[in-house]
Amino acid sequence: MMILNFFKSCFSDIFILRISISSFLIFGIQVEARFSLGVDYLEETNFTILRGKKVGLLTHPAGLNSKGISTVDVLRRTPQVDLVALFGPEHGIYGDEKAAVPVEDKIDQRTGLPVYSLYGKYRKPTANMLAKLDSLVIDLQDVGVRCYTYISCMRYTMEACFEEGVQVIVLDRPNPLGGIKMAGPMIDEKWMSYVGAFPLPFVHAMTIGEIALWSKKVSGILKISEKARKSGQLAIVPMKNWKRTMTWPQTRLRWVPTSPNIPTLDAVAGYPMTGLGAQMGKFKHGIGTPQPFRFLTFEGKKPAELKSALDALNLGGLSFQIRTFENSAGKNVQGVYIVLTEWNDWRPTELAFHMMKLSALWEIPSPFTQANESEITLFNKHVGSTAWWRHLFENGAMCEPQKFLTKWDMDTKAFRTQVSKYFLY
Repeated sequence: MMILNFFKSCFSDIFILRISISSFLIFGIQVEARFSLGVDYLEETNFTILRGKKVGLLTHPAGLNSKGISTVDVLRRTPQVDLVALFGPEHGIYGDEKAAVPVEDKIDQRTGLPVYSLYGKYRKPTANMLAKLDSLVIDLQDVGVRCYTYISCMRYTMEACFEEGVQVIVLDRPNPLGGIKMAGPMIDEKWMSYVGAFPLPFVHAMTIGEIALWSKKVSGILKISEKARKSGQLAIVPMKNWKRTMTWPQTRLRWVPTSPNIPTLDAVAGYPMTGLGAQMGKFKHGIGTPQPFRFLTFEGKKPAELKSALDALNLGGLSFQIRTFENSAGKNVQGVYIVLTEWNDWRPTELAFHMMKLSALWEIPSPFTQANESEITLFNKHVGSTAWWRHLFENGAMCEPQKFLTKWDMDTKAFRTQVSKYFLY
């Protein structure tokens, strides 16, 4: 039996459950123990950390244990746990609310518990919401991309809990893009918002528990007083047997849609590839088809023309196929499907910035010179880089994504060096 002790000296004010990782022999072959989630480990430890406390839970439909049971039911059916309130992020606790649409507070018909929306009138839990709680458990499945709002919801929740003296308990989950690939621009301070609440690269390679740990330990990330940050109580329930090299299929877990437009692992990988590239201009990236973020069309361009232009980019790890899918209106749409051919060669955000260059080349006048102030602000909040916007605006079809991609690679290497001390795996 090998014991991994995560009580590093620099984490002395944060409770991180010890993990025991076993290996065993079958016919003389050493076999590693099976991967399990933070919620599984919470169950394995018999919910000791929650006993005698009034507990709230922030979660969504992908908040399941390895057996496919929702964390809501895991906690509600456990005599040792007094679950008194639920909290929902964007899309709500059942994931059936549309993107960017406010969600109201309600009483959950399944459990009879109050559900406080953190994507409605309030983004940050109020003192009244937290008044009856001793601990608030966070079990959210992230997708590894900075602008996906679940980590923003976590930040705001941590801030409120630390200010109100409520313990935060994060049940850790895998980054489905793994713990190695970091990519895209860092975010300028002026563009930080709910779609960019942490100073991270666009693809960040951290687990939600690691982000929580880093933001608790480093001054200035949480927008609260130093006194509240330092006195705030954070506990992390880690995964067992997760490695940074692991992507989602290696966990052997079923993918549960984290939001309406991320129904599959194809969409998870597509999100950083095309989300930014279709934000302005005539590119569409498959929303409303069975392949959101993986299926490209461009108004006025035939699929063969689009495929030829994409092939000419010679992007590592990708190839392109002309395919036809039925959209939500029941019409067949022909376009270009993105095939991820080689994981190790793939640069997650590269395609998006080349899409912007193609938009500037094919649209006259350029969509980037015609954008209004609101569109420019939204674009920059997602991308995060004023320098890229200026370059794109001034150079249009002559812009050079590669020099920016190279610089951002250097920035992410520096970021990894800074945050690696907070890695749990």
